[in-house]
Amino acid sequence: MNENKLIVCSKTVMDTTDPNIVFNREGESNYYTNFVNNITPFWKNDGLKFKELEKISDKIKKDSKNKDFDCIIGISGGVDSSYLVYLAKEILGLRPLIYHVDAGWNSQLAVSNIEKIVDKLNLDLHTDVIYWPEMKDLQLSFFKSQVPHLDTPQDHAFFSSMYNYASKYKVKYILNGGNFSTECIREPLEWHYHASDLRQIKDIHSKFGKIKLNKFPTADIFKYKIYYRFVKSMRVIQPLNYIKYIKSEAIDLLVKKFDWKEYSHKHYESRFTKFYEGYWLLNKFGYDKRKAHYSSLILTNQMTRDEALKKISIPPFQDEIEDDFEYVANKLEISVNDLKEIMKGENKSFRDYKSNFILINIFTKLLRFIGLEKRIIQ
Repeated sequence: MNENKLIVCSKTVMDTTDPNIVFNREGESNYYTNFVNNITPFWKNDGLKFKELEKISDKIKKDSKNKDFDCIIGISGGVDSSYLVYLAKEILGLRPLIYHVDAGWNSQLAVSNIEKIVDKLNLDLHTDVIYWPEMKDLQLSFFKSQVPHLDTPQDHAFFSSMYNYASKYKVKYILNGGNFSTECIREPLEWHYHASDLRQIKDIHSKFGKIKLNKFPTADIFKYKIYYRFVKSMRVIQPLNYIKYIKSEAIDLLVKKFDWKEYSHKHYESRFTKFYEGYWLLNKFGYDKRKAHYSSLILTNQMTRDEALKKISIPPFQDEIEDDFEYVANKLEISVNDLKEIMKGENKSFRDYKSNFILINIFTKLLRFIGLEKRIIQ
């Protein structure tokens, strides 16, 4: 898409690289109007719901008093999950089991940050190391499929592994770092399709994979949204939505208390995600996920629109791209030239492969109707 012809929201930095974006006469996008009309009446970043969070915490403790752990928290080493662990243990007094999924792309910085948090808070850490031959085969299948959502294999492994573990060991409460403060705008489906669509994962792998996925963890959206919730009575809590959560303040606290090290951008604790979001997605498809991330911070008064526009005018990757090409290619056991040839291939979308998009879309609309989903998913 020609950058010169992009239409940009007057209140955020979301633009027509999302083909489904809609503008009103004032140039405001549906992302902005949805935030004003559907999120702010329900949520404000003022911490006034903390008492409600304390009540939830008390119930978690009561329901789990005879168990080794009150709840389970997935940690990546990023800001949100790291701060959530601190909040749960130090502020709420919970006894969480910390769960980490190693999908083969961890940066040393992420590993170090996780160790610092867990050791300083004296918590138990369970790490699920995904069987690399299968993970590699699935990841390479997604590259060959030419779809933009290359992070689906690791994202699917992250949540399915933890949910399946929690179900197996009867851990009722899952705490995650999802929040409106830094994520009130979801990345468009054209950029980032549902990682929970197991039908699409299987279809892409059947076309491009070479080995069977016998050990790779799976759980489609209906399993973890319906079966685990209504049959297994598991509950997902997002504590960061109940407190005043300011990203810069969370980073400052983590640095001071744990010597936690900051990443250059959201999700860059994974070397793959850094390469994929910072270079591949932007240069092959023209999709810049920073626009959604910064737009969320604009709407929650943590960044000005001018600051965001200045940031996205600078490419996230500068001189180190060749090193990252070599790293990713070596991990996938292909040549750098092969990886670059894949990048030159014809772009595809999630619509080019089998999926449960229609069912998921109906389910998402139902969640929005009953108020359980506030963000636009388009």
